[in-house]
Amino acid sequence: MSLLALGLNHNTAPIAIRERAVIDENNLEKALHNLKKVEQVKEAAIVSTCNRTEIYCGMHGDDAEPVSSWMHEFLDMSDDQFLPHLFAHKDQSAVHHLMRVCSGLDSLVLGEPQILGQIKQAYRDANNIGTVGTELSQLFQSAFSVAKQVRTDTAIGSSPVSVAFAAVTLAKQIFADFSEHKALMIGAGDTTTLASQHLQTSGIAHITIANRTLARAQTLAKSVNGQAIELSQLSDALAHADIIISSTGAPLPILGKGAIEAAMRTRRYRPLLIVDIAVPRDVEPQVGDIDGVFLYTVDDLNNVVDEGRKNRMAAAEQAEEIVQHQVELFMRRLRALGANDTIRQYRDQVQQTQSILLEKSRKQLLNGQDPETVLEQFAHAFGNKLMHAPTKQMRDAAEHGDNELLNAAKTLFDLDNPDK
Repeated sequence: MSLLALGLNHNTAPIAIRERAVIDENNLEKALHNLKKVEQVKEAAIVSTCNRTEIYCGMHGDDAEPVSSWMHEFLDMSDDQFLPHLFAHKDQSAVHHLMRVCSGLDSLVLGEPQILGQIKQAYRDANNIGTVGTELSQLFQSAFSVAKQVRTDTAIGSSPVSVAFAAVTLAKQIFADFSEHKALMIGAGDTTTLASQHLQTSGIAHITIANRTLARAQTLAKSVNGQAIELSQLSDALAHADIIISSTGAPLPILGKGAIEAAMRTRRYRPLLIVDIAVPRDVEPQVGDIDGVFLYTVDDLNNVVDEGRKNRMAAAEQAEEIVQHQVELFMRRLRALGANDTIRQYRDQVQQTQSILLEKSRKQLLNGQDPETVLEQFAHAFGNKLMHAPTKQMRDAAEHGDNELLNAAKTLFDLDNPDK
C-alpha cells in the first residue's frame, strides 16, 4: 500500500479558492464514504480548516489522479479554479508533510499549536466513520508523537502564536490603549476563544460574545468576564464595538456593507477594526470600502505573523531535523511491515516441513527404531528441506552471473560472519 497526501492550503491557494474547498462537519461523513468508494482508495481521512483542505489516503497503487478527480467532482470546481492550486505528496513525502503540519511547521503562524488539535479531531472523525485502518492509524499516531517531541525538545511553542494572536497583535497596532475600547467576538469556536483570551490578557475594556448557540457564548463570555448575546442581537452590538473579530462556520457572509454603514453612522465614524478569520468569509469584501473601517482577512495577517516567524526560525530548524529523522524511522518501520507477509509465509513453510518430519519420526519411534538414528534422520532431512530451495536459487544465479542475488544470500544467511 502507498500513502498519499493531496489537497490545497494557504501555501498553494488564496482564500477565495480555499473557502470553496471547505468540507465542513455536515458533509464530512458523506465525503469520506464517497471517497472510500474510489477503487484505488483503501483508507481515507480529511483535514479541512480555514487554511487547508487536505486528503490523506492509503492507496492501492501510487496514482493520485483518482483522488484528485474525486475531490474535483465533490467540490464542484472548474479545472482552472482547482488544478493550479493542488498539491500531491506520495509515500515518504506524504509522511513528511503530515508530520510538518502536525508540528506547526506548515502553519500560517509558524509553530501554532491549534492545527494539531484540528488534525487529531479529523483523525477521530475518520476513525469513527470507519474509513481509517492500520496504515493511516500508524501514520497519524506517529505524526502526533513527533509533534509532541517538537513541542518538548524545541522552543517553537514557548510563546504561543496563532492566527488569533496575530489578529490581536493587529488590533494593538490600531488601538494603543485597549482599556478604552470594546471588542465583539462573533462565533465561539477555538480561534475566537483564543482571540478572546488574548484580548482579555491585553487589558481590553469589555468583550461581547455573539454566537448562534447562546449557551456556548455564555460559557466563553464567563471565562473572559464578558457578555453573551445571540446572533439575532448582532446589529445592536456592532455600533458599540471598536474591534470585531469574526470566525463562524456560516456558508455565506453574516456582516454586509449596509449593517456596517449603519453602525458607523451611530458611532460617528470612529475607527472600527474588523478581522475576518473565517473561511468562508463572514464579512462582505465591500465593507472594507467604508470610511473609518479597517477590514482584514486571514490572508492579510501575513505581515503580522512574519515577525513571529522570524523569532521562531532557529527553533523551526531544530524541529525540521527532528521531523526528518522521524520520517526516516517511520519509513523503515513501514518497509519492515512490507516484509511481514514474506516472513509469515516462510515461517509457515518451515513449520509445515517440521510437522511432517516430526510425524514421520514419531511413527518410527513407535515402531521401535533406534531413537538416536531417528534423530539423526530427522536432523538430516530437516536441513536438506530448508536448504533445497535456497541452494537451487543460488546455483541458478551463479549460472546466470547474478552476483547481486549471491551477495544478498551472503547477507541474508550471515555467511560473512566467521563466528556463526
